[in-house]
Amino acid sequence: MQPPARKPVLIVLHQEQSTPGRVGRLLIERGYGLDIRKPRYGDPLPQTMREHAGAVIFGGPMSANDPDDFVKAEIDWIEVCLKEQAPFLGICLGAQMLARQLGGRVYTHPEGRAEVGYYRLDLTEHGRRHAGEAGFAWPETVYQWHREGFDCPPGAECLATGGDFPVQAIRSGPRAYGVQFHPEVTPAMMCRWSVRGHERTLMPGAQLRHMHLNGWYQHDPAIRAWLDAFLDHWLAVPSEALPG
Repeated sequence: MQPPARKPVLIVLHQEQSTPGRVGRLLIERGYGLDIRKPRYGDPLPQTMREHAGAVIFGGPMSANDPDDFVKAEIDWIEVCLKEQAPFLGICLGAQMLARQLGGRVYTHPEGRAEVGYYRLDLTEHGRRHAGEAGFAWPETVYQWHREGFDCPPGAECLATGGDFPVQAIRSGPRAYGVQFHPEVTPAMMCRWSVRGHERTLMPGAQLRHMHLNGWYQHDPAIRAWLDAFLDHWLAVPSEALPG
């Protein structure tokens, strides 16, 4: 008997040429289809997550504080995932949207600093306990591309901290996560971002483009290993939902 087909994962992107990168590839390798939607260009979001295995909101050049209708709609929609305890992952802008949904602050650095390139990641006590329970190791250095950060919102756990933007990873409830860094990035994406967004690499605190490519060879194996294990943990069916 053939196993039942997996439900697709909802992928929310914010630019015409955006891709889900390595996250998308790893999901496909696991047998999940990708339901790609771009609310910025008029795509609707589902009223329930019953037909999806999980949802990922990716990054983009806009801010979670922007007044655009699609930004507010995405922030409001995250409540669907939280209420249904569906797997949710927010990456960079997506994490900031999760923080806003939970009542947290999204802010620019008071000195105009940015994290663009590879930066150290430090686990909190919550993060160390979570890693032990989930059975994977978080990377010590991660790829960043942002000039805004967020506070850990009420009711969430801070799993990892950083430098200029202290909150780097949060969890709300059992299955909703937000990470400030970019585990989905591929070398092609890195090259495209650092060319089209060259001015970001010149901001205070940012790293020059050649440092990004050098950092890939040094730090990416650990990021890839974490993402592989994290996705398995994130999409695992909770034990209480399994047939007895």
